[in-house]
Amino acid sequence: MSCNSTEVAANDGSSNGGEKQQQQEQVVCVTGAGGFIGSWVVKELLLRGYRVRGTARDPSKNAHLLALEGADERLTLCRADVLDFASLRAAFAGCHGVFHVASPVSNDPNLVPTAVEGTRNVMNAAADMGVLRVVFTSSYGAVHMNPNRSPDAVLDESCWSDPEFCRQTDVYCYAKTMAEKAAEEEAAKRGVQLSVVLPCVTVGPILQPAINTSINHVVRYLTGAAPTYPNAVAAYVDVRDVARAHVLVYERHDARGRYLCIGAVLHRAHLLQMLKELFPQYPVTSKCKDDGNPMVEPYRFSNQRLKDLGLEFTPMRKCLCDAVVCMQQKGHLPLVGTVPKCDL
Repeated sequence: MSCNSTEVAANDGSSNGGEKQQQQEQVVCVTGAGGFIGSWVVKELLLRGYRVRGTARDPSKNAHLLALEGADERLTLCRADVLDFASLRAAFAGCHGVFHVASPVSNDPNLVPTAVEGTRNVMNAAADMGVLRVVFTSSYGAVHMNPNRSPDAVLDESCWSDPEFCRQTDVYCYAKTMAEKAAEEEAAKRGVQLSVVLPCVTVGPILQPAINTSINHVVRYLTGAAPTYPNAVAAYVDVRDVARAHVLVYERHDARGRYLCIGAVLHRAHLLQMLKELFPQYPVTSKCKDDGNPMVEPYRFSNQRLKDLGLEFTPMRKCLCDAVVCMQQKGHLPLVGTVPKCDL
């Protein structure tokens, strides 16, 4: 279905009242609602009592959202495209806040203009429709991709990826970096309050029917489909923490700027060791592609800004356990042996 402004009361500015009941009666819109992160953002908002509009280019693919608690009464799915300005205006009409989560994961060079133009459209459509607050989902790819950063430096919100380095080495990180800068520029021009959540490699249980890229990596390592693992470190976070981070920065009206959403930085060998300990019945990948060289050391990071808002990060063992059990239950993984208890 398409969205129109008659479905909800227009924005009357009550989002500045600060009372919990007023916040929970607000109408908010989530772009990319059917994706891995978007689905959990919708779930978290519904659990907190918000009325939610979820947008997608094809809402029929988002039927899983209709099964969420509170969806019958407070969820509307509507067709919108970030490159279709009129569809965004219709989706945002009457909304108090917008969560701009939509972003494909790809290394297609066409991703960059789509991400930047789409973000500018979202910010301007939100401003046109009287939305005062936007939460933008960026990526730690817009933070850590800088070859000149000292290995001893603490990765935090002050760090930015080098755009030229990203352009040459990682199109996705380049797109997220430029889209975040575009969001900041438009927010400043239009007087929109902007908070940015910067999640890293996001794992955990899925709500959507299909496996997404980050979860597919876990499946490939667990089943041994990936013959080797790299001598590399990466930052990881539970998808449920990412969703909670989005809502926390929205509800705190003094929250501005960037919020780095990292739960742990692990060498790939340590991640796979966790999987092996949790699920010894699976043939977890065990050979390092760069065997014989010194193991790359994890870098330091700070997630203090989100902790200060009250976010408690899920331990990575529980995150991985819940993710794998979810894959088993949904038929994406063969059920081998006993299912572990994930209350770790």
